[in-house]
Amino acid sequence: MLIIRSFRAALPAAVSAFLLLAGCGRNQAGPSKKEAGPATVRVAQVSQRTILRAIESVGTLFPYDEAIISAEVDGPLVEVLADLGDQVKEGQVLARISDEEQRYLVAQQEAQLRQSLERLGLKDENDRLANIEDAPDVRRARADLFDAETRYKRVRELVDQGIGPQSDLDQALARFQAAQAAYDQTRNQTRNLLQEIERFKASLSLQRKKLRDTVVRAPFAAYVKERQAVAGAYVRANSPMFTLVKIDPIRLRIEVPERMSPWVRAGQEVEVTVEAFAERKFAGRVWRISPTVDQTKRTFVVEALIQNPRNELKPGSYARARIQTEKQETITVVPSRAVLYVLGANKSFVVKPDSTIEVREVKVGERLPQEVEVLEGLEPGETVAVTNLARLTPGMSVKVQTGAPPKT
Repeated sequence: MLIIRSFRAALPAAVSAFLLLAGCGRNQAGPSKKEAGPATVRVAQVSQRTILRAIESVGTLFPYDEAIISAEVDGPLVEVLADLGDQVKEGQVLARISDEEQRYLVAQQEAQLRQSLERLGLKDENDRLANIEDAPDVRRARADLFDAETRYKRVRELVDQGIGPQSDLDQALARFQAAQAAYDQTRNQTRNLLQEIERFKASLSLQRKKLRDTVVRAPFAAYVKERQAVAGAYVRANSPMFTLVKIDPIRLRIEVPERMSPWVRAGQEVEVTVEAFAERKFAGRVWRISPTVDQTKRTFVVEALIQNPRNELKPGSYARARIQTEKQETITVVPSRAVLYVLGANKSFVVKPDSTIEVREVKVGERLPQEVEVLEGLEPGETVAVTNLARLTPGMSVKVQTGAPPKT
């Protein structure tokens, strides 16, 4: 019982001491911090400006021409004279195919043609028969016909005078008719021979072409993009051997929204930039415009032609194009600093007359050097904040700072 009474007597004293220490702790913390005042911002007016519209798009570079060079005759490759990256001129020899078989076939065709020419009395394939009557066989048949006709007339006169027998007249008439038939047949044979000569000439020309095709040449000045030909391999007709590309000038193909179709015309200047030469701008012109619109993307294709004398631009690269049009429009603009991208949306902070903030979601359009076009969300004449945007919240009071901004 003595121990319990002692504990009860000591408990109020302990509680009093704890409260005293807590009070001392609060006094040592000092006075509370004052609440911060309104945020200070600089502002700008939503204004309007008349500009010439420009079309910006990203596209891909394509070669001006690209061709797959194939073999036109069969045969083993005896020589390959070009490889990847080589610059070739128009008509330059790229490869050679064995021409031995083709030379033999040309000689055979020439012999057949000479044989037919000699039957007509022609010296070479360039000679022409002016008149079919001048052919040797026709001249002989015509002479036989004249002789038979003369004999027939003479015998008929004798028979008419009662001097010659009728049998002689019958024989003379038969010989005359035979000569006439032989003459007509010879003329037809000569015509067929002339057609045969033309056929031999065409066949010989084709065979000579095949002989020339054993030498593979570049059809235009270009670069070798790919080589499939290997010396010693046997190639077939239509087998790919080289891929050539012409890249000066080079083509840029971009897609333009259909609503901008009235703004684009052939000949407009195009400003082109590529990642490899970020500080440079290449000049080009609109070359081709597609007559149709892609129904899935609602865009149409525009091709620009860019001079590439030093071959710095390479096909397959991405490029950004800017087409300056003659489309003049009045637009609403704000400084670029007045738009803040937050959680997938562009926002502007309107400073109301009572110095409070109203947050607006805005739809932006073309970006100018220091301004941005506002399509929706702001009206001309309104005031927007351009500094401390990340600190601003709806309904927050702000203090508008005037004067020139400090130099940084």
